[in-house]
Amino acid sequence: MSLEEVYQRNKEHRTHRAGWLRAAVLGANDGLVSTAALMIGVAAAQKQDFLITAGVAGITAGAMSMAVGEYISVRSQNDIEESDRLIEIAHLAANPEDELTELQHIYIDRGLSPELAMQVAVAMHQKDPLEAHLRDELGQQPSTKARPVQAAAASAISFTLGGLIPFAGAFAPTLGTKAWSIVGFTLAGLALTGLISARTAGSKLLAPTLRVLAGGSLGMLITAGIGRVAHISGL
Repeated sequence: MSLEEVYQRNKEHRTHRAGWLRAAVLGANDGLVSTAALMIGVAAAQKQDFLITAGVAGITAGAMSMAVGEYISVRSQNDIEESDRLIEIAHLAANPEDELTELQHIYIDRGLSPELAMQVAVAMHQKDPLEAHLRDELGQQPSTKARPVQAAAASAISFTLGGLIPFAGAFAPTLGTKAWSIVGFTLAGLALTGLISARTAGSKLLAPTLRVLAGGSLGMLITAGIGRVAHISGL
């Protein structure tokens, strides 16, 4: 197999998509469900005058919240990775022999003989000991490195796009049709989100799509029930 063929085969893997795909799927799903749930709750409470306002406020606040929350959480992962990196630098400087032995045992645990494991460990230390320990000891890979700005942008954009789908249902002519229109638009959006995420991740289509639909439907059902109770209670 040529190097070009190896490169093309590696491009088929989808691990490098994990960070932004997780944020995008979470954002789209949250945008759909939270916006739809909020608007259905308002509709169930018979508050037609506030429906559009609630939708706009929900999309705006949710997108900003998702972006900030995603950035902070992923940035915390960056901090952990950097802390581990500094610790490993200190260990290599203080006792490189023990670190070499530690790397050998890692390779032994993965199935190499002690002699071959030592040869590999020595070769890794000669090339870049820090990279070898970050990768093989701590599991840090360039393809899975936390990227907070990318995750925040993916989350905010996908939340907004997801939120606009149920928001379109609010323009139906009557309050009753608005609620059903929001539900219909949201279910279609959830199905589309499940299909796109499954296709992007390279997994089977049915299970992820049903999972997204089931979770979103449950969220809308609970919120509609609470909104109905609020209307009956006169809140």
